[in-house]
Amino acid sequence: MIRSFHFIHFLLLSIRLPIILMLGFWLASSAVLAQHPQDELNPQFTRQDTLRGSVTPERGWWKLNFYHLDVEVFPVDSSLKGSVLIRYRVLKSPERLQTDPLSSMQTGPRQPMKHNPQPRMQIDLQPPMQITRVTQNGSDLKFERDGNAWFVTLAEPQETGALKEVKVFYQGKPRVSRRPPWDAAITWSRDKNGKPFVATACQGDGASTWWPCKDHMYEEPDSMLISVTTPGGLMDVSNGRLKGVRKNRGGTRTWTWFVSVPISNYVVNLNVGDYAHFNEVYSGEQGDLDCDYYVLKENLARARQQFRQVPMMLEAFEHWFGPYPFYRDGYKLVEVPYPGMEHQSSITYGNGYTNGFLGYDVSHTGWGYRYDYIIVHESAHEWFANNITYRDMADMWIHESFATYAEGLYVEYYFGKEAGYELLRGYRSNIDNDRPVIGYYDVNQMGSGDMYAKGANMLHTIRQLVDDDEKWRGILRGLNENFRYQVVTTLQIENYINENTELNLEKVFDQYLRDP
Repeated sequence: MIRSFHFIHFLLLSIRLPIILMLGFWLASSAVLAQHPQDELNPQFTRQDTLRGSVTPERGWWKLNFYHLDVEVFPVDSSLKGSVLIRYRVLKSPERLQTDPLSSMQTGPRQPMKHNPQPRMQIDLQPPMQITRVTQNGSDLKFERDGNAWFVTLAEPQETGALKEVKVFYQGKPRVSRRPPWDAAITWSRDKNGKPFVATACQGDGASTWWPCKDHMYEEPDSMLISVTTPGGLMDVSNGRLKGVRKNRGGTRTWTWFVSVPISNYVVNLNVGDYAHFNEVYSGEQGDLDCDYYVLKENLARARQQFRQVPMMLEAFEHWFGPYPFYRDGYKLVEVPYPGMEHQSSITYGNGYTNGFLGYDVSHTGWGYRYDYIIVHESAHEWFANNITYRDMADMWIHESFATYAEGLYVEYYFGKEAGYELLRGYRSNIDNDRPVIGYYDVNQMGSGDMYAKGANMLHTIRQLVDDDEKWRGILRGLNENFRYQVVTTLQIENYINENTELNLEKVFDQYLRDP
């Protein structure tokens, strides 16, 4: 993703005056966002940061199995209303959990430890959204709110190994994204014909900005059903395969999509608009891959031309990284009213049907004009982000370093090794060396925006140390095979590369990732 504020600075260094003025306006219009702790050199974290960023006892006793998100979109007043069925496996009996597990982390006198004979479950949903009801087996459950976290008291026993369900009902007007995708959660806009054009994007701020979930990266559901009800005449495009469309009384329609593999909360999306659809089949390493494209009708001809780069991207990345990870769910490229993001099997696109990023080459080399940044960079996240996923926000480099490095590999595949090398060297001028690439753990804090350019050049440097292109390609493919559909830590990635390069790269990783 193109998410952090440091990356905005990274763009400002790369582009001409008109776009600088435009991005400067974005920054000035929402300066309050810059006060978030993750953007300070010496952050001070709060109880809410810990509730969001750590595996609390109220999260740790149960494991996600399945979500069914069922939500209706109301463009007329920018609101949502719906429910989420959460199926989970009981890992251990939660009856003796502390009711205030974070009390020892707070300032002031330590609160006494208390025990609750009834188990509690943490569900996350951020204001101004509201949970209105929670049920289990048809019975209403008690719940209370602590900031962004909602604690549900379960009435029935939670036996170790049991498969259980709760259903969470919610509604409200989610935060409006003023600079998507750099702030969450939802964009309400209109197309040229005045029809609603709605999309979500929520990395960093989190999926709980618009739907209730277990909003932490450490685990994913095995599968997911997404049902989105739209006004008549509009379509929803979400992750996975379209299972059906239901016509409702009053003219609305419900679009149901099924995701057959694990998926992170933040890459779940809805996109509502007056879409035109076309498709093609890519013959890849695992057979035929369905590629579907959803664009505003006025952009259909431009999309047919620009999206010719999709098969090129798939060919290059299957060569370097191995098979596209989501053959069962297909590949989609979906137009949205913001630049784009790596939503799993539903990559969102708003790059103006032009090469570069918003028409500019952020590498300063000229090679960035040879490909569409959003198609290449965001699709690279299907391998590094959606297939291999970081466990903690502090390790976001695992997503962004590899996706930025992938741009160099794409250029190399089509234009030669020196061209790819030149692009990666060009990115070096965007490195700030402001703070470590790895952030603080357990508080939902990302590291420096250097995770893009500096992280990519770390990988480029390691390739030179390996000095064997086929061995290096085998390592990149091996990462995607060995960590398929898994959440991982920095240490796991480091150990895998160390073992398979047969080099001791400990100091290299320390210098690039842990030192400013």
